[in-house]
Amino acid sequence: MATLSDGKRIVVKIGSALLVDRATGKLRAEWLHSLAQDVAWLKGQGKDVVLVSSGSIALGRGVLGLPATTLALEQSQAAAAVGQIRLARAYEEALEPHGITTAQVLVTLEDSADRRRYLNSRATMEQLLSLGVVPIVNENDTVATDEIRFGDNDRLAAQIAVTVAADQLILLSDVDGFYSANPNDDPDAIRYETVTTITPEIEAQAGDAGSGLSKGGMKTKLMAAKTATAAGCAMAISEGSPLRPLLALENGANATWFTAQSDPQTARKLWITAMKPRGSVTLDAGAVAAMSRGKSLLPAGVTAVQGPFARGDSISILTPAGHTIGYGLTRYSSREAEIIKGHQSSEIEELLGSPGRAALIHRDDLALS
Repeated sequence: MATLSDGKRIVVKIGSALLVDRATGKLRAEWLHSLAQDVAWLKGQGKDVVLVSSGSIALGRGVLGLPATTLALEQSQAAAAVGQIRLARAYEEALEPHGITTAQVLVTLEDSADRRRYLNSRATMEQLLSLGVVPIVNENDTVATDEIRFGDNDRLAAQIAVTVAADQLILLSDVDGFYSANPNDDPDAIRYETVTTITPEIEAQAGDAGSGLSKGGMKTKLMAAKTATAAGCAMAISEGSPLRPLLALENGANATWFTAQSDPQTARKLWITAMKPRGSVTLDAGAVAAMSRGKSLLPAGVTAVQGPFARGDSISILTPAGHTIGYGLTRYSSREAEIIKGHQSSEIEELLGSPGRAALIHRDDLALS
C-alpha cells in the first residue's frame, strides 16, 4: 500500500465539513493549524504540495447569516465572495509561521476544458511550485454557473492533480475509506485497503452519503479516482477530522488507496500522442539534438511552420528531412510561430508586440517518438 513518503508532488483536497464548524459556521482554527504543520512536514521533505480547499461558501454563509439549506445561485455566489477572502487569509496565517508562502488560485471547469486556458493554468501552477509556493485552489464560485462548474471539489482536485502532474491525490473526507456499503447502515460493510481497478461492481457499491456542508459523496470520489489514476496519480480517501490528518495517514490510519495505472509523465505523453495534430513545425539539426536531450523547443530551432493551428493545439514535430519525431502542445498560434521562427526568445516581445513565453513547446508538453 502506498504512503506519502512515495509522493513527490501531492495534491490534498479539504472538504468544507473539516474546515468549518457546522453548528457555528466558524473556521476550525485548531484543525487548520494542525494541517499547516503537516504541510510544513511534507515541504521539509522536499515535496511539492497543492491544497484544493472547499469552505468559501460555508464561511460566507455564516458571515451573511444565510440559512443552512440549499442556497440559490446568487446567494451561493455572494457567500463565496465574502468567504473566499477569509479562507485565503486563514491559510496564509496558518502557513506563514512555517515560512511557507501561499497563493490563491480560482478556477472553473472551462479552465480545464479549453486547452489554451489549461496551458495557462498549468504554466502558472508550475511557476508557483518552482518558487516553493503552496497554491490554495478552489472553484471560482463567484462567477461559475452550472454550465461551467465542476460542482464538487473531489473532481476539481483530480483535475488539478492531472494539471500539475501530481503522483498522489489525498481526499481528506468524513469517512476513512471506500466501503462495500454504507458502514452507517450496514454493519457488515468492509473497507477496501487498496483498489487496483475500478470495476462496475466497485462503482455499484458507491452511495451518495455526504455531510450537510459537503456536496460530494462516494460517487464523486470514484469519479475523481478514475481521472487521477488514469493520469498516473495514486489516490487515497482518508478521514480528515483528526488533528495532523496527513501525518496520521503516513502512520497507518485507515484509508483506501486507488492504484495509479502508470506514472504521470507516461500518462501525459500518451494523452498528447492521442490528440489529432493541427499542424507541424520543421526543425534544424541542432534543435532535434537538443530535444533528444530533454530540452524544450525554442523558436530559434524552427525552420518552417505549417498550419493553421491555435495556441494549445497538438502539432507534429518534423526533422529537416520531414520525418515525424514526436508531438507537442504549442504555446503559440501558427501565425505567431511563423513570425518568431528562427529568432531568439529574447526577440519575441519585439516581434509580437507583447511579452511571450521562451519556448514554442515546453518539454513538459512534448511526446517524442
